[in-house]
Amino acid sequence: MNTQKIQPVLETLSDHLVDAATVKKVYGEPIVAQGKTIIPIARVALGFGGGFGERNGKRHKDRIKDENPSEPVGEGGGLGGGLLTKPIGVLEVTSDHTRFIPLSVTRYVVFGAALGLLMGRILSRMGKRSR
Repeated sequence: MNTQKIQPVLETLSDHLVDAATVKKVYGEPIVAQGKTIIPIARVALGFGGGFGERNGKRHKDRIKDENPSEPVGEGGGLGGGLLTKPIGVLEVTSDHTRFIPLSVTRYVVFGAALGLLMGRILSRMGKRSR
């Protein structure tokens, strides 16, 4: 396959994906209410790739010259891509200050699990004492 034909396709695909990979397109416009502006912050990752293969690395023109032109030939190709977005927080802007508010759920899950283990331990000891 001629790489000169594929390059414009990859460039067009790349341009479309880059245009789609913005925080505004994923999470919307900033919100303005009660004297505050809330701006969503996200981590955006974009990747794509492609490949092409021919049997024995021979090009079509070279296969015609082979001794056995009726031999089946194989070739194939493919393209793929992906877009990953992950919210990481919001930026709160007021007339007095600007602050970043992280959207980290992990610390709350760890805190909740630790609190649950502690409460379970306390309650189990209380149950043993009442017997």
